[in-house]
Amino acid sequence: MISTAIRLARVGSRSELLAAALMMLGYPCVLVAALVPDIWFFAAATAVTYIADWYLHQRGSYLVNRLGKVRAGLSIRFLLRQLMIILLLARLGLAEEPLFYAAVACFLLFYGLQAPQGALTTLIRLRRSLPIVTRNVDLHAVRIPDAPPRALLHRASEKMLHLDLPAVVGVLIAAGTGEDFIGYIGAALTLLLALGYNALLVPYLRRGRRAPSAQVVLNALDTWLGEYQPTVVLYFSGSSESAYQGNMWLDTMAAVEGRPLIVMRERNLVAQLADTSVPVVCVPAGTHLMNLNLSTVRVCLYPANVGKNIHMLRVPTMKHVFIGHGDSDKLASVNPYSKVYDEVWTAGRAGRDRYALADVGVRDEDIVEVGRPQLAPIQSWTGTTRNPIPTVLYAPTWEGWDNNPGNTSLLLAGENIVRRLLKADSPVRVIYKPHPFTGIRSPEAKAVNARIKALLVASARERAADPRWVKEASAAAAGQAEAAAELIRIEARLAALAKPGRSGGDESEESRVALSDPARQTEIAGLRVEWNDAYWRSFGWWEHRTVTGAQPKLYDCFNQSDAMVSDISSVVSDFIASGKPYAVTDSAELGAEEFRRQNTAVRAAVILSNSAQEIDELLRAVADPATDPLAEARHELKAYLLGPDEPTSMEQFNAAVQALTVKAEARNAGVAQRVGGQPPAPLPDPEAEFSGAGDGTAEIAAEAEAAVDPDAPAPDADAEIGADPSALR
Repeated sequence: MISTAIRLARVGSRSELLAAALMMLGYPCVLVAALVPDIWFFAAATAVTYIADWYLHQRGSYLVNRLGKVRAGLSIRFLLRQLMIILLLARLGLAEEPLFYAAVACFLLFYGLQAPQGALTTLIRLRRSLPIVTRNVDLHAVRIPDAPPRALLHRASEKMLHLDLPAVVGVLIAAGTGEDFIGYIGAALTLLLALGYNALLVPYLRRGRRAPSAQVVLNALDTWLGEYQPTVVLYFSGSSESAYQGNMWLDTMAAVEGRPLIVMRERNLVAQLADTSVPVVCVPAGTHLMNLNLSTVRVCLYPANVGKNIHMLRVPTMKHVFIGHGDSDKLASVNPYSKVYDEVWTAGRAGRDRYALADVGVRDEDIVEVGRPQLAPIQSWTGTTRNPIPTVLYAPTWEGWDNNPGNTSLLLAGENIVRRLLKADSPVRVIYKPHPFTGIRSPEAKAVNARIKALLVASARERAADPRWVKEASAAAAGQAEAAAELIRIEARLAALAKPGRSGGDESEESRVALSDPARQTEIAGLRVEWNDAYWRSFGWWEHRTVTGAQPKLYDCFNQSDAMVSDISSVVSDFIASGKPYAVTDSAELGAEEFRRQNTAVRAAVILSNSAQEIDELLRAVADPATDPLAEARHELKAYLLGPDEPTSMEQFNAAVQALTVKAEARNAGVAQRVGGQPPAPLPDPEAEFSGAGDGTAEIAAEAEAAVDPDAPAPDADAEIGADPSALR
């Protein structure tokens, strides 16, 4: 019942649900207390509304946003509370007293001061906003002043509204004790604080505090682009939940040959981008992007099919490549939209065959197999379990945008899978890593996700009381405490290194100071390795775990597990790189044979029904690899899905970039030749080519020369492109 209430209220926890209930009930109580009137009941109910409201804002509760949509936003809630104080004073018979008029005047003036405060904060933000956000780009040519203190602008309206507290407390005390001067002091303090807040904001409107104009910044960026001369671009756009799609390509871009650049379109995604040494430019406005100097770029890579791709696809001087953000048998992997790209790069032969079977218009000659460079961190299976008991990773994908039962195992099989793993004959540790999108569309998926987490927590509690695990926990306690302390140290250092410059700077200031520092990058990379090691040592190898968020990464979970259960997604294709046993759920109940026929990645998998009764086959393969019937099939499937081990994926990727660069250069040279008025080179004569007389070059040249009418006028290049020749003299 509580879970249902949490889902309906759109809150994230029991504490948020309690705060929401107290806030919603608090306002009627305040009204009742004002009408009765009961000043102490009124004070208690008012305090509850303040605290509950503050807590929900601190937690970023979705409910707070919804209240704003139904005209019960933060400002309205504060105004209602102030109006009910006036009602309380009237009901107490103080309507003709100076305190009443002082309270009315105070709240009216205070409400009036909120308008300039809101206008000032908005103006400051607008005048501090750059048309771009950058990382590792030297913008020394423009002067970007320091940002105002974070305390002034962060949640500014909420801070301003809470300045009514002195007046509210003072008036209530005065009404209860008869000491009116306390109310006057509180009212005066509220107004002075509100005036002071406005006064602190005014200096940041001065010209010296403003960011440069958009044109100045864009000119500086063009100058930098002309100096850096990028050759390969990763172009990324998407929703706020899709940052992982770009993050998975950062290491590859850092290792690519040439001069890489990352171009983004959404400001909010820049903060979610993992640390990288590659220059990053976020250009939200399409007109600004289309006017950037990208003339040196020859290859543009797209990890997602999104509408804003069109702003870059219109540039003909570069070749456009769809690289995707995973390789799977999902329909998204053969999107007909892929026809707009010059090439589509897949991991292995399976991707090529997938497009051929789908027949969506992507030509076979436009598909290039480049492997999966991101899979380098995945460790190969040794044939033995990593720990005394096997670890099974359950990594279901999300529910998708439609109601296809084959999208995810979570809805129909998720709880069955976890229960069977928890109740296996021999102990198994479960690591549960749900997809980041889980529950964003389906309330049912969100509810199942919560129940699976609860199952693991309950099982962990039972295991902690088992004498065997109590003994193990006692022996490992010292090491776990040491690892936990190490995690705190590493996280503190990573936080210090995360954002160069002073604390509290806005995105404009960060664009100024966020320059690539090789020493910093090296230290961060080392700390991440240390963090991952300490994280897994901070709890027992027998303890179940739910892993969410950016860390630890999915591939770290791969390396910690001995087998995996998942769905049709790129997770399966990636896990195959490890060579470990895996299972895939036939959630749509196609039947094992048809399921394998339709989905390449499951040819070497244990196929699970929604009851998950086949899970024992997976556990037997882990316990006794010698009897594993699918080991050879996994080896063959790995080569088919992900390509050969040699040359390495990074070498294949770089070769594909260089080959496409040559094509782009040839195209641009041909266009320049035609636009410049030079006739194109003569085409070879097919008959001469197969005449058998030498290589046919002389004959082809003679025939081409004879075909030209010497008396014909030379072509007018200016006329061809519609220009006025006189304007070019």
